[in-house]
Amino acid sequence: MTVALDLAPADTHTDAPGLLTSAYRRLVSLCEALEVRVTEPRRMHVVGDCLTESQDAVEAFVAAEAARIRENHGHTAPRHVAASRALHDYAWSVGLLMSGVWYLGRRVPRIVPEDIRVDLASGAFVLTPGSHLTCLPDDPATALPGVRTVVREEDLRAELRDAVADHMRPVLAAIGPYTRRGSRALWGLVADDLVSGIWHLGRVLGEEAAAVRAASDVLPSPVAPYPGGAGFRTLRTADGQEHPTRTRLGCCMYYTIRPDDACSTCPRTCDAERLRRLGG
Repeated sequence: MTVALDLAPADTHTDAPGLLTSAYRRLVSLCEALEVRVTEPRRMHVVGDCLTESQDAVEAFVAAEAARIRENHGHTAPRHVAASRALHDYAWSVGLLMSGVWYLGRRVPRIVPEDIRVDLASGAFVLTPGSHLTCLPDDPATALPGVRTVVREEDLRAELRDAVADHMRPVLAAIGPYTRRGSRALWGLVADDLVSGIWHLGRVLGEEAAAVRAASDVLPSPVAPYPGGAGFRTLRTADGQEHPTRTRLGCCMYYTIRPDDACSTCPRTCDAERLRRLGG
């Protein structure tokens, strides 16, 4: 069972951007790992670069990530590793902004690349809420101008998948060549980050099992352009407790920076190591 988003009533907002501003700020307050600053709707001047604007913007984005890796880990990452790490952070953050609003409030916003700016100095993302929002017919938000409705929960999940894919398609075209990875691997990374964002939010809220079910409903199997489903399974520790896990479809390349500390969902991390980390 999911938790309703603690938003102001829809009738206190005159448009979708105002409603989404509240939703995003609440989501950011819940997830400390989500480094996003939400600006006022229709703000004209936002500091930072949009990744799809120019090759210079992408190169600055990758260079900034390489600098952070050097500072935080004392490691000089090749450009394709820095690009993969930067893309992973971007996909996870943007995916969670959309999936988090869906998970908490059964509303799907559409974020276009131009709504996201990258603050290279801090690594944070700056989001200016747009006006595209889809919800179910019984949602009070349907009274707001421009809000679109769909009939079924599955339609809303399909809208979430499409919204994330539509956002990421031009971003992958811009940064993909820097990662030295093919289309399937790139879309696998996007699928992983869509699933893991929902999973992370569920853990933050203390309802991991519900979030695992929700993520599995969003990606039950391969759905184009995503090459695979959520693919959760369970591991049982020595105390008899079951813990959800999954194996990533695409690699985030963290193992190249910290070889002895690969992600717990990395294909390189065997079940025995996962159990060791779980204390079992």
